[in-house]
Amino acid sequence: MEALEKGSVYTAVIDGYSSEGLGIARVNGAVVFVPHAVRGEEIDLRITKVMKTSCAGEIVKIHNPSPERMEPECPYAGKCGGCAYRHLTYPEELWAKRQRVQDALTRIGGLDLTVEEILGAKNPEHYRNKSQYPVGADGSIGFFQARTHKVVPIRRCLIQTEAADRTAQAVGEWMRRYKISAYDETTGKGLVRHVCVRVNRKGESLCCVVVNGNKVPREPELAAYVTAAVPHTVGVLLNSNTRRGNVVLGDKYRTLFGRNYLMDTLCGLEFKLSMPSFYQVNRDQAEVLYGKALEFAGLTGTELAVDLYCGAGTITQVLARQARHVIGGEIVPEAIRDARASARRNGVENVEFLEGDAADVAAELARRQLRPDVICVDPPRKGLVPEVIASIAAMAPRRVVYVSCDPGTLGRDVKRFAELGYLARRAVAVDLFPRTRHVETVCLMSRSSG
Repeated sequence: MEALEKGSVYTAVIDGYSSEGLGIARVNGAVVFVPHAVRGEEIDLRITKVMKTSCAGEIVKIHNPSPERMEPECPYAGKCGGCAYRHLTYPEELWAKRQRVQDALTRIGGLDLTVEEILGAKNPEHYRNKSQYPVGADGSIGFFQARTHKVVPIRRCLIQTEAADRTAQAVGEWMRRYKISAYDETTGKGLVRHVCVRVNRKGESLCCVVVNGNKVPREPELAAYVTAAVPHTVGVLLNSNTRRGNVVLGDKYRTLFGRNYLMDTLCGLEFKLSMPSFYQVNRDQAEVLYGKALEFAGLTGTELAVDLYCGAGTITQVLARQARHVIGGEIVPEAIRDARASARRNGVENVEFLEGDAADVAAELARRQLRPDVICVDPPRKGLVPEVIASIAAMAPRRVVYVSCDPGTLGRDVKRFAELGYLARRAVAVDLFPRTRHVETVCLMSRSSG
């Protein structure tokens, strides 16, 4: 294999996409990752970096532009690190995401299982109901540039709601008007770190300003700026986060205006959402996702089901429609409080919620000598730790429904489940995050003997 040289130009064909949304070319036996490339295109590429097992490249010339290539509608494309697929048509993006899930299950999971389909969004724009805007040390409010902590200032984002963007801009105007300092992560000094916004189906919003301290000057004016810009704001909160690092939210909240929660409807149920509660950011596609999870659970009305990592209790209450009883487990106390309140409000009586991590919940079930028929897991991106997988297998449910937001950790975890006798039977991808590189998967597992 001839080594590739930095700065040299080669001709190659793009034959797929990486998990980051980069085009993949093979040159003299080496893999080259090329930003903004489209499958099927023959290009001249320049090598920009030579690594141990691969290279990075850039497009010099496109010989035959793909019909799946499109001019990005977003003025920040290529600058902001949020969207990976602005240069692709939506059908091509869906192909790339389904292939990513397939590769993870095959190559990492070692499965001979076909991803049945990918369920795309009817509207791939303005879908996010939760937005987090980092604030740069210079006071810029927007999103991080790819692989950096440099904030790209953004006024209108095509995947956020208009209300969220207007809220962030209002906070920026308040900062400039009253000379409120921005947090500098290199020095640990300054005040405003993030602006977080939740928006519900009715268009109401909840604003939370994250600060490096317990208070800021001109708090009444902050609330006034936000509510003037977005009249449907139901609450303005101040969150205190004095820790160094990347965690957005601290533990302490104070309400400056209105109330500290937002109500929303999902799958015909009503949910109370405090700022830290987990809730899927794409409401319409979450209903598609949960519908598929319910289908895979195969409930008949007689089963005990367990929902680990239940967040605000959304999947828990959806499962309860077709199960005898459902137990939800979640480590975030605010989410558990929201889940219990939502169940009472919705009149869902065949659920209960336990506070604790997945291992704690498993131990409590074992103490009560409960044997669930179905276990549903919807873990964070890092997936499941081996101890939780072992606990699930020890409870011997008939089915395990794994809702995953990261194909790589899903592939790793289904392999671990297989070693404990649970084989993957079905998998469907669901696009909850159009235009970004992220994709959800619902995977059904059952015992190899069953």
